[in-house]
Amino acid sequence: MEKHSIIKWVICLTLIISSKTMNAQIETGTSGPLSQPQKSLVAISSLTATGDMANLKVQLNTALDAGLTVNEIKEVLVQLYAYCGFPRSLNAINVYMKVIEERKSRAISDKEGKKISLERSSGDNYERGRKVLETLTSMPQAKPARGFGEFAPRIDAFLKEHLFADVFQSDVLTYQQRELVTISALAAMQGVESQLQSHVKFGMNTGITLTQLAEIAKMIEKHVSRTQANSLRNVLSITTTPIDDEDMMVRISEIEILPEYLQEYNAILKEEASASVKLEPGVIAIFPMFQKETVTEIRIIEIYANKAAYQSHLNTQHFLHYKTATLKMVKTLKLVDMVSMDKQTMQEIFKKLN
Repeated sequence: MEKHSIIKWVICLTLIISSKTMNAQIETGTSGPLSQPQKSLVAISSLTATGDMANLKVQLNTALDAGLTVNEIKEVLVQLYAYCGFPRSLNAINVYMKVIEERKSRAISDKEGKKISLERSSGDNYERGRKVLETLTSMPQAKPARGFGEFAPRIDAFLKEHLFADVFQSDVLTYQQRELVTISALAAMQGVESQLQSHVKFGMNTGITLTQLAEIAKMIEKHVSRTQANSLRNVLSITTTPIDDEDMMVRISEIEILPEYLQEYNAILKEEASASVKLEPGVIAIFPMFQKETVTEIRIIEIYANKAAYQSHLNTQHFLHYKTATLKMVKTLKLVDMVSMDKQTMQEIFKKLN
């Protein structure tokens, strides 16, 4: 066989293998809800992107219990460095290492999954990445990318050669799984709406449905904030959820503490306020303060998403501990329920906070 014929045959075979690999990573979407492993991908990605390591630890255990493999989750956390940065990706990996160690100590055996290869494929990595991007976008991709790629060729090279070739082409995760990860991370972050819009399109090209994307928005509301969930809903052109509920509760607690208990009371109050905000989704704010001139005069601004959230708060362990432990320390207590005069401005405040 002549030399040029052999070369043509090798090139043809390489393209066929590459095409089959790409096609194998595209999944057919269904109109059904997200599966439990898919929900875990959403939770892990959004919590990593926002740096919520405490809740991430819980969701990593849930993900392993739901059937995601050890290496699939590793690959998720590695991919996320490209979207939320090395610090948060590394923090999440460190949490994951501890989770794996703890599960092993409890004799829990998790599936390792597909082997993660550290070998880079031979050939033109830029071209491989460009082909992956064409598969995701279902559109031809210019070389270099128009606009930013012409202005900053190195970032175009990094995107194609590393993110879309080295990272996305690893078959530990499918393209659909990778887009679930990316969409969830971007939806959890502020100021990346244009990238979110692009990846929503990519995700739908891999088979993610509008129903499933709406479900992701609900999960972002649960794990991150209603404001961030609405950023995804805006991209999807579906109804957003009001930042505040109609029956949102705002209260000012006016408390006078007996001087001999002041230090002890303050310590208990700080612990209770912190736990309430961190652990209870319906507690928007518990903000304790004291008067400069009279330190025993305490004021607490309390904001609850709705009356149900307030009732739930009253039954939490941390509130019950606060209530019983400080009963003897309180000289006077007055609860003042408030009504917002300008809900629209209040919503703008919440956007800044989120």
